[in-house]
Amino acid sequence: MVLDIIVPLLLTMVTCKETRAVIIALHKKGLTGKFIAATKIAFQSTIDRIIKNFKERGSIVAKQAPGHPRKSSKRQDRLLKLFQLRDRATTSAELAQEWQQAGVSASARTVRRRLLEEGLVSRRAAKKPLLSRKNIRDRLIFCKRYRDWTAEDWGKVIFSDESPFRLFGASGKKLVRRR
Repeated sequence: MVLDIIVPLLLTMVTCKETRAVIIALHKKGLTGKFIAATKIAFQSTIDRIIKNFKERGSIVAKQAPGHPRKSSKRQDRLLKLFQLRDRATTSAELAQEWQQAGVSASARTVRRRLLEEGLVSRRAAKKPLLSRKNIRDRLIFCKRYRDWTAEDWGKVIFSDESPFRLFGASGKKLVRRR
């Protein structure tokens, strides 16, 4: 008789919510958790937990997990990592804008969290030497060309020290992300 009830229910089960409903219906009919587990619907520990939660809350709906749901999927996180690895000096705000164009609305803080999860840590970029071999060679050529100039020749040249000229990017510290 009990099996006549269980078999049609097992054939129609599709989701976890329906499984919980079947377990509670069998429990209300007076069946024990051990007997319900024998029907192979679920493990006995799962059945006992579902029955316990039903008695406490009076509902078969599972509790929502704590915290705010994620704004991005694993695939979107990999896309963000790809954006970052293309240009390591890109800021998190710029990445957030680029990510938004790809369909994920997230803050710069969320971007930093996702990159940390992917193992990309922000570090201050190492300072490059100011003179490369080419700079040294070009300066030497300049010096050799003008070493015979007199003070009068140099007097005709206009020197300006009022504006800073930066040959190597902005004066601020650069941050890059590394694995």
